[in-house]
Amino acid sequence: MRFRFLVLLLLLCAGCSQAPKSETAAPAPAAPAASAGQVHGDLRQIMRGILFINSNVVFAAQDKLDVKPAKDPSTATDPLASTYGGWTAVENSSIALAEAANLLTIPGRKCSNGRAVPVENEDWKKFVQGLRDAGMTAYKAAQSKSSEKIVDAAGAMTEACSNCHEKYREKPAGEKDRCM
Repeated sequence: MRFRFLVLLLLLCAGCSQAPKSETAAPAPAAPAASAGQVHGDLRQIMRGILFINSNVVFAAQDKLDVKPAKDPSTATDPLASTYGGWTAVENSSIALAEAANLLTIPGRKCSNGRAVPVENEDWKKFVQGLRDAGMTAYKAAQSKSSEKIVDAAGAMTEACSNCHEKYREKPAGEKDRCM
């Protein structure tokens, strides 16, 4: 009993010997700022790796979505035949298109010819917003599972892509003049 009393007394005294806490305690360290988007690929890689693939899923949905699942849907390379096929694939691809618009606005990305992507140009911003809007139109159409609505959404996608391609891609001198 006496031993417990001494331990308790030592613990209490240890707390008494500490310096009093300051009235103005230092603020807690700030949480790290969210990192800005990082650029890893050039514009051509984003177009081929994300936009081309996912827009083709939207365009394919204009026909009947009777794509049979792959032999092993979990390893299918065709989104429409994958585990998340059919209208779910169209929804996912539509969202990927809308989200990919964000990648087109990250400063520091280069065109395939080494020129900077013109993220500060007003028309670029307008074209990117057109892509974002078209992606969301396709998403809503896919949610409704309406072939008629997906045809309209594919039209919006075609227009969004064409607007940008006319100015920044389809150049008489080919790739060396892109992104001007």
